[in-house]
Formats: sequence, structure tokens, C-alpha cells
Amino acid sequence: MRMPFLAPLLLAPVLATAAMAQAPVITPAGDPSVRADTIYRLAVDPARYPDDPYIYLLDDGVIRLEPDGRATRTYRQVVQILSQQGAERWGEQQFSYSAAHERLTVNWIRVLRPDGTVVSPKPTHEQESDALASLDAPVYSDVRILRATLGGVVPGVLVDYSYTVTTTHPVLPGDFFTTWSVTNAEPTLRSRFLLDVPASLTPRLVERNLTFARRTTVAHGRRVYEWATADVPKPPPAEPFASDSNGVDQNVTVAAPESWETIARWYDSLARGRDSVGPALAESLAAVVRGAATARDSLRAVYQWVAQDFRYVSVALGLGGYQPRLPDQVLATKYGDCKDKATLFVALARRMGFRADPVLLSAEGGVDSTLPSIAQFDHMIAVVRRPGGPRYLDLTADEVPYGELPPGEYGQFALVVHPDGHGEEVRLPLDSIGTNVAVDSLVGDLTATGAFAGRLTRLRSGRAALALRMELARPFTAEERGEIARGIASGLVEGAVGDSLQLFDGRDLTAVPRISVAIQSVQALRDAGADLSLLRLPLGPLFSTARVADVTAHVPRRYPIDAAAVLGPVAFREVFAITLPAGWHAQLPAGVSDSSVYGVYHSTYTQQGRVLTVERTGRGARGVLPPGQVSGLIAFLRTLSRDDGRYLILQH
Repeated sequence: MRMPFLAPLLLAPVLATAAMAQAPVITPAGDPSVRADTIYRLAVDPARYPDDPYIYLLDDGVIRLEPDGRATRTYRQVVQILSQQGAERWGEQQFSYSAAHERLTVNWIRVLRPDGTVVSPKPTHEQESDALASLDAPVYSDVRILRATLGGVVPGVLVDYSYTVTTTHPVLPGDFFTTWSVTNAEPTLRSRFLLDVPASLTPRLVERNLTFARRTTVAHGRRVYEWATADVPKPPPAEPFASDSNGVDQNVTVAAPESWETIARWYDSLARGRDSVGPALAESLAAVVRGAATARDSLRAVYQWVAQDFRYVSVALGLGGYQPRLPDQVLATKYGDCKDKATLFVALARRMGFRADPVLLSAEGGVDSTLPSIAQFDHMIAVVRRPGGPRYLDLTADEVPYGELPPGEYGQFALVVHPDGHGEEVRLPLDSIGTNVAVDSLVGDLTATGAFAGRLTRLRSGRAALALRMELARPFTAEERGEIARGIASGLVEGAVGDSLQLFDGRDLTAVPRISVAIQSVQALRDAGADLSLLRLPLGPLFSTARVADVTAHVPRRYPIDAAAVLGPVAFREVFAITLPAGWHAQLPAGVSDSSVYGVYHSTYTQQGRVLTVERTGRGARGVLPPGQVSGLIAFLRTLSRDDGRYLILQH
């Protein structure tokens, strides 16, 4: 029942836009450029798609933009349900919009059979409400959510829905930003994206991985861009160590012909004059920096105070989503969101005589620096300039020490807004792999009866310490400390117990991230024959043979390789040193060494006198490698998988 490539859906929009040079006006009465019955006849035989819970018969987007940023965005999808899993996915629908500057119109939501017979002409239940604010990190906004429950959604039916979001009051006049994904999670039989703009407006367009060409029509003062194609496959299966910047998904990004300078000056107009420090705040500042011996100590103290003593709460209602509150208001309420806390820190740093500025960026990263738009930013940090270079500080990361950033922000594009409103495009610095270090050492003694007593010490720095700081960000009871010690001990040596636990305060950002626990085991050996014992080490291969086989199974490869995902952008060292009973000797395996674009690894097994030592060191790498270099990755993983020294034979 599949239609040929040049189906009416692909021809009708082309002819319509060529004649009128404007996008169709879609209302609850329908879409004049698309024949619904033609779409419904595309319904497939489910047996041909045994692994897909549903399939898109149509994925359609029509956007009309005006120079001042006003816009209408209409989206339509016709989905064929192929399994019960698909029915669960599409039985409920949800639409969101910003009530402050947008209007939502649901044109239609209906359930029908492929022959056009209507099963349910509209939702059985609808409810509109405010977006819920999380209790952990509350965000109060003007976002409204419309939820709809559909009746009769079972395998074999179609779900056809269309909605329009109208931008009535642009946040930043003249600014717009949108992305259209041609590739969906499941196969798409027909995909169309229409962009209608005034002929005098030339938007910025970025097309990625498209396998077809767009059409452009100009008439009657309007320009229409059309991207239409058919039979779009779903993305290939996930591949190990794949980079996010893949070269597979097809998409189109549209942005206004703005500049980052315009974005900076607009934000400055909202924030200007909001770095004032009132008497109460000045008094609090004096108390915070009292006792600081150096300028760095003062900045560190203020950073920790703002990061940890002010709860994260965002009141992003109307312009409040972009305009920071006054520092004195933040002090009075003892809460704020990212822009409030960054502005508070900037105000205090400037009060102390330092050069400090707000920095706009995306919390998730991925900002396209070639497409200026305020829509690409949803986060704010601060920068303070010091003789050793600028220090970027995220005031919402309360377990990240002064001078460091959350891992996802390193290397990201950002915009610094200077006091005169000038915008400075920057790339946040990458942390050095050498500063992200994880060291584990287990030193102890083994008796001839098999009893083991020793101490484990774990030391972390940089991003390698973040998880440990978060785990230890609160005090523990004596019972909890006992459970932690027992858990660590039993995880290293089977049947072992732990005591004398030493922890650090995760919220003390000057504390060295170090933990230590004493470990005792009544029996750490297994009998292996006459005068032989088997010692199990708390080590294993970094990569199993199954993991190597998984990478090999995805050859030829389609996605680029993220080198940092192999060993991580960290350095590590593991040491196991045990003093054996007199006259005992270990049968030592050969060590393993390898170096590649994916990292460096080295292991040794030695015995000097009675001391048996196993040491493994490694260092990750960064970079995105093309899929064709997967053979080097496989060779590196295969070498490391051979280092499987989990058991050693001890000769008495």
C-alpha cells in the first residue's frame, strides 16, 4: 500500500507554494495543501516492521515568520500504531506553550482507521494546567501544558493531530530560532517542512546530512523554503563510544539574521543597574570575607557562600525568565536561579574591586556559534578576571570548587556581557586531563591461614572528585558510616568487613576528596592444590571480551567515535600491594601496555621480597574520530581486555 516516491503529498505542496509563494493557512478545518486520504493510504503492513512500535506516515511542519519575530508554527503528525507499546506511547498527548507571549490552538486530534473511518473524532478528556515546579529545584514559569487522553488507540489505528503555536509577543523582537528534524526515532514515510518569510528577510539556514535538496520560491513579497522527502529511515542502532556530533541524522536549523552583539546588548538592557549592593548585603559581604588572607581567598569565600547558602528557586514569570532580580532581593529571600546567583556574585566581586561579568550559555551545551539567538541560551554563570587568567564559575554547582566547572560546561560556547553592553564570544576552557585524577590504593598483609588485613585509600581531584563530593554532601550517622564501611570492604574482598572509616565533608570545597577504610577478611584465599592458593584481586579488565565483541559487531560503523568516552578525560592509578607470608611466591602474569589516540594504559605485576604489587595506570584522551578509525579502537580495547589479573596463584 506504499505510494511511489512522487506521491501527491510531495507534489501538492510544491505546486501550491509555487503558485502562491506562501505557506498554506492551516486551521481546524484542515490543511488545503495535503490530502488526508492520500496520507492514510500510505498505511503499512505491520509484518514488514516487526521491530517498530509505530511509524510516521506524515511528519509536517509549517512555519511563518515576520521580521519582528512574530510567528505561527503548525505541526502535524499522522502515526500508524503497530503494537501495544505504540498504543501506550500515543494514547496520551501533551502540548506546551508560554502563556506570556504565545497562544496554542489544537487544530484537531482524531483516531481513525486506515480507510478513513473515524474511531474517535476528538480526545475523550482534556486538561490544561501550569507546568509543575520540582521540589528539588523549583522553577515557576508561565508555561502552560495541555494534556489530552485519546480513546480507541490500539494496534492498527492511525493517530492524526495538528496544533499551532502563535508567537504574539517575541521575547526579543526580531529573534527566532527553530530546528526541524527530518530523522525521527521511527521510520517516516513522508516528511515536509515549509518556512515562509518576507522576501526582504534572509534567515540563517544550516542543513545537516540532508540527502535531498530544498526548493525556494519567491513571489508576492514572500519567500518560501520547502524541504520535502520520503521514506526516511530511523537512525541506525546505537554504537559504542558514539560521539554526539554524529553525521547521520538529517535536520535543518533556522535562525534570525542577528548577531551575538545584539543578544548581549539586549540582555544588558535588562540587567543594567542590577549590580548594586545595599547596606545589608555589604554587611553580609564583610562577614563572609572576614579572615580571608588573600584576594583569592576572598573570592573563594564569596563563591562558596553564594553557591551553597542560597537555595535554587527560579521564578521565571514573564520577563523574569531573562531579567535577574536585584542582589538585595536575593539576599532577603535567600534563594535565586542561575541568573540571580550569577548577578549576585558579579555585584559582590565588583564591590570588592574585581572585574566580573555575567556569562550566557546553554546548560546542556551544543550551542551553534554561527546562529546567534537568545533561544540557544538557558543558563548563566559568572567570570572573574584575575592575573592568572579568567575564572569561570557556575554559582548553581554547589559541590564544584572555586575555579572549576561542571563537566558538561567545559569547552562550550558562551557569551560574556561586559558592563558597557558589549558581547564577547568565548569558548570556555577545557580542563586538563592531568587535573582529573583518581587514585585507589589497597595495602595490607596476608597470613598463612588466608586472613587479610589492610587499608583502602581513595583520592580524587577535578571532575573525578565530583561524584564523591555529591555523595558526601551531608553528614552521616554512626549506623550509616558502618554501612558505608561494610559496603566498600565487601566490594573489594569477598566476605570482608570494614571499620575505621575516614570521610571528608563534600560541601567543604577546600577539603581534599579523600576517603579511607580499614579492611579485614577472615579468608581471602582459596585452595588450589598442594602448596598452592588462589588469591582474588579486587581488579578486573577495564574492557571485557564481550565489550570488544560489541564494538566489532558494529563494523562497518556509521557514527563518529568519541575518544573521551573510552577511558574518560581523566588519569587514574590503581595500586594493590600485599605482604605475603615468608617463603610464598606469586605466579605473575605479564603486564600490558598500549598507547593510541584513545588513551594510554600500563600495568605491572611484580614481587620484591615478600611484597606483591599490582599497579595499573591510565590516561584518557579527547577528540572525535571518524568511523573509519574503528579498527584502531578495537585493537586498543582488545589489548586492554587481555589484562585480566583478577586471580593470582600463590605458591607456598
